[in-house]
Amino acid sequence: MSEPLVIHVDENDSVLGYVPKLQAHQEGLLHRAVSILLFNDKGDWLLQKRADHKYHSGGLWSNTCCSHPYPEEEVQIAAERRLIEEMGISCSLKKMYSFTYRAELDNDLTEHEIDHLFFGKYEGAPKLNPDEVSDWKFITFKDLEKDLNDNPENYTQWFKLIFSKVRSEYHAENDSFINFA
Repeated sequence: MSEPLVIHVDENDSVLGYVPKLQAHQEGLLHRAVSILLFNDKGDWLLQKRADHKYHSGGLWSNTCCSHPYPEEEVQIAAERRLIEEMGISCSLKKMYSFTYRAELDNDLTEHEIDHLFFGKYEGAPKLNPDEVSDWKFITFKDLEKDLNDNPENYTQWFKLIFSKVRSEYHAENDSFINFA
């Protein structure tokens, strides 16, 4: 099987072409990505632990799901597809916003992405794809914030950025995430 391609973009998210995923991460090329955050009715965050054998950031906790759209694939479709592939979950997703980031990773790789962030609600246990995910958990905002502060090395670089960006939407007085539906 050939290596998947990612969508190489400029700073305005306009398509420049398609490049192999590993090349994009080796050269730090700006490319399109999707990230999904799911919450249960109590406002707890559904996190995944990346499989240990992933080519970067293996064994680290992260948002519910993340990936790259295929060439010509809309970000909404990519988010829905990948959530099923990684977590076995199908649910309604709402695009919240996009942001650009650059982070140095292990194995001399660089994430340089325009990340399209989606939120959704989900109750129950996911059906994990062991090629992608080794564990999962629901965690309260307060417990997550404490663990991120105490053990930042246990989380992916992009998730720490995502958490920082969405924390402004949090309503601490009722320990639940803002209603986005």
